[in-house]
Amino acid sequence: MYVRHLGLTDFRSWPRVDLELEPGQTVFVAPNGYGKTNLVEALWYSATLGSHRVAADAPLIRAGAERAVVSTVVVNDGRELAVDLEITTGRANKARLNRSPVRSPREVLGVLRAVLFAPEDLALVRGDPSERRRFLDEVATSRRPRIAGVRADYEKVLRQRTALLKTAGPARYRGDTSVLDTLEIWDGHLAAHGAQLISARVDLVNQLGPEVEKAYQLLAPASRPAAIRYRSGIEAVEAEAGHGTVDPAVFETALLEECARKRTAELERGVCLVGPHRDDLELRLGDQPAKGFASHGESWSMALGLRLGSYELLRTEGTDPVLLLDDVFAELDSARRQALAKVAASAEQVLVTAAVPEDLPMDWDVRRVQVGMRDADDGRISEVVS
Repeated sequence: MYVRHLGLTDFRSWPRVDLELEPGQTVFVAPNGYGKTNLVEALWYSATLGSHRVAADAPLIRAGAERAVVSTVVVNDGRELAVDLEITTGRANKARLNRSPVRSPREVLGVLRAVLFAPEDLALVRGDPSERRRFLDEVATSRRPRIAGVRADYEKVLRQRTALLKTAGPARYRGDTSVLDTLEIWDGHLAAHGAQLISARVDLVNQLGPEVEKAYQLLAPASRPAAIRYRSGIEAVEAEAGHGTVDPAVFETALLEECARKRTAELERGVCLVGPHRDDLELRLGDQPAKGFASHGESWSMALGLRLGSYELLRTEGTDPVLLLDDVFAELDSARRQALAKVAASAEQVLVTAAVPEDLPMDWDVRRVQVGMRDADDGRISEVVS
């Protein structure tokens, strides 16, 4: 799989881009602030419908514009598919597949499969559990695009159930039991959708663990062995996950039972204390958790190991995903650079950003694309030249 064409309209700093790409290794070279990361971000958005830099879509639209458009042409086993995504503030985003509108942008997920490593990925090791949950859900969606719908359904149920909990406590003291009856219905919805999401995550962790171990060993052969584990606040879920269980029915039962146990606490606090939105991915180096115990170099290697492990897993389950490396070589020592370059050499398409050519491994055979400014006075970025 590779991206043959990238087109942007009013995306980030770019008024317009039309860029032809090729298989193999391509590096976008430019000083910081010239917009090279915006190109990689647009490709990641096309693959995941999300940015690796911001949670909302509004910052992706160029200042003064009403919408942004990201267009890609993806080649997979000789077949071309065109994806157009329209990002609009305050309204639902739109998508087209081969120029035909689709009902939901989620229908284009899976056309472009990509794995991205960026400086922000250090948060996978040092950040909050939400960073690691997002990582799991993104990779799970790359494996099975329908998981995007499962995740959206779960988040909708979570919002509804949380709103109900905020009103159910006071209603209970007034003697209104109808709210509690409604809450039981939402318990069922939460358990059903949550169990599917947990099942997808646990299955991913089961398959990803050996790949992360191998990738980390490649990047840091002198370090302690790496391992990952799915962690849940529900003992029954964690126990079943530890045994390799991926049956949603088992997790659904555990979630329903936990909802019953936590009923009083949830009503008192008005928050949802049960569900996969409270789970985590534990990262370990030897006998210690990576968070809080890993050195700076070990943290970078673990973050990169997660990404490279997911890349190897995805490529064994289908065509090679596109590998996106955003300013990654500047963060690595020479040994890790060479290890990463070795992995990248076998990929069908690798797209890299670098501030200076010296950040790249020596003797790396790549196509270099110079990103330049047209108007240095106002800082607008308007052209890409090979």
